Amino acid sequence: MDEKNKMPAVINDSAYRYDSFSNGEVLFGKKNCLPAMGWNSWNAFGSGNTELLTKAMAEKIVELGLDKLGYKYVVLDDGCYRAARVDGHLESDEKKFPGGFMAMSDFIHGKGLKFGMYNDVGSRLCSGLEVGTCGYEDIDARDYIKWKIDYFKIDNCYNVWDNATFSNPENARFTFAPDIYGIRLIGPDGEVLMEMTSPRDGIITGTRAFISGDHVTGNGTYDGTGPDASPVGEESSELHFKIPVTEPGEYGLSVLYRSGKSEGCGQWLQVAVGSEYYYDDFLPETDGGNGSAIWSESIRIKLGSGENLLRLMNHRRQENTLTSYAKIREEFAKIAPDSDIIFSICEWGKTQPQNWGYKVGDSWRILNDITFQVGSDGDSGHAAWEGAYTTSVTAQYNKAVIMDEFAGLGKGWNDPDMLMIGMNGLSETMCKTHMTMWCMLNSPLMLGMDLRNVEKGDWVYSVISNSDVIALNQDALGVQAKRIYTTKAVSPDTTYIRDNDRLDVLAKPLADGSVALSFINVSLGDRGDDIFISKELIKNYIGSKMIRFEEFFSASGYEVTDIWTKEKKTVSGDCFRLKDFHPDALKACDNVTIIITAF
Repeated sequence: MDEKNKMPAVINDSAYRYDSFSNGEVLFGKKNCLPAMGWNSWNAFGSGNTELLTKAMAEKIVELGLDKLGYKYVVLDDGCYRAARVDGHLESDEKKFPGGFMAMSDFIHGKGLKFGMYNDVGSRLCSGLEVGTCGYEDIDARDYIKWKIDYFKIDNCYNVWDNATFSNPENARFTFAPDIYGIRLIGPDGEVLMEMTSPRDGIITGTRAFISGDHVTGNGTYDGTGPDASPVGEESSELHFKIPVTEPGEYGLSVLYRSGKSEGCGQWLQVAVGSEYYYDDFLPETDGGNGSAIWSESIRIKLGSGENLLRLMNHRRQENTLTSYAKIREEFAKIAPDSDIIFSICEWGKTQPQNWGYKVGDSWRILNDITFQVGSDGDSGHAAWEGAYTTSVTAQYNKAVIMDEFAGLGKGWNDPDMLMIGMNGLSETMCKTHMTMWCMLNSPLMLGMDLRNVEKGDWVYSVISNSDVIALNQDALGVQAKRIYTTKAVSPDTTYIRDNDRLDVLAKPLADGSVALSFINVSLGDRGDDIFISKELIKNYIGSKMIRFEEFFSASGYEVTDIWTKEKKTVSGDCFRLKDFHPDALKACDNVTIIITAF
């Protein structure tokens, strides 16, 4: 990494600013696509994947006919590279992939499949290999194009400007403002026109910052890597001051602050008046955060006559990461502007990518890994239905299920990580519901098992090859299901629920005008809930997103098809009752998912 990459990029283009995140504009001509389907090596083999294993997986995809169902991408994850660059270029690990990446690409393409690779926007890969793209974006993009990749998974370990996984925790100095005690407004002649030295003189926006004694701290963005922070709402903060002046012109601003190098208190400050930025850099250290607060040097700002909105903030956690991903995406756009390479952002929800990921990515991971107990050659690894952190089906589902408004064909897809079907620890029932969840949520469907253990006709094959379930995921309308009901007494579509003792109902509009309705028992116990879902409830939550809206809601009858049992029923009236389709208690971790078509 050269010297120019030792500091975050100077942001001169407003397209990379926090203020642009809600404008809906994508960068570099990013195209619309449905969720990707394929196989990724990580859950199956971790860093132990090899050329021989990858070829075996590609051959098995074709043998099982999974390619005909949409599973097209074969993706090499971490562990495939030589430990260091050679003359600045990436090369394959000579023992694991002796034939090289071009030969691997040719083999996979020769099977009618698509080839995917992995790297990291940091200085290293998560495995520690010092071959991250940071500082090498132009070289790497050319090599990946040469290798004819169709899919690019991009991790975020060792992020140089954030305390991302494995990075120096002190890098939080880049992503939080210093603790702020007050401000001074200085006139053209150097006189102090206004001084505010109480934290209550300002207004805190969002939910991250808070008042601690005599100062404001936590002025930045919540770390979304773990399951604690809800994705809904403003996960960043700013400190605002209303500054009235009678004469427009240039003024000085001095900030009373104390800097730090830990989560919540940093060293980097952004200063703006309205949408105009005047400062975006480090403030001098104040004895490593242990000293007293000091006044900054004067920062020149322009104020208009009347009341001005002064913003003190640090949105660099998000802006730095967007900029890092944009660098490599921009290089691809320069070299191969017409390519349709899938960009899979893998920064584990750390920087709230649901806000900005759509600009450069086709999908974005929403949490840390779904399992840390990955497999190896001969070992299937371990999965869990529920767990205390992110390593479970339900931890990922509980967050993804309220993120539907962030996803779509014009945006991209929330990614709750790879499917764990076929790994130890999940029963057939759990796997069926896992598959249902991911398909209803329009998540990428990346298989993560050793496919040599799968045969046509076994239950694993039956789950991953259910074309009716896959059709929900690949439906041309491209609308993620919305949770319209839960047995918890909360707003179902926006409340982050981590207590799994419940039953959820998801509704998903489809391109043919029908509606998919999924009753999901999230709990590890049987539930006998008698749930009625009215047409009015469906209309209120997803009516505006439906095709042939009037035809559906004015119909006198409906054909209802269970996508797992294939049973069909006719329903008349204004309500869909769970017990009409499943009269017994819904077993632990089970689901009933139906397609409702008006006639």
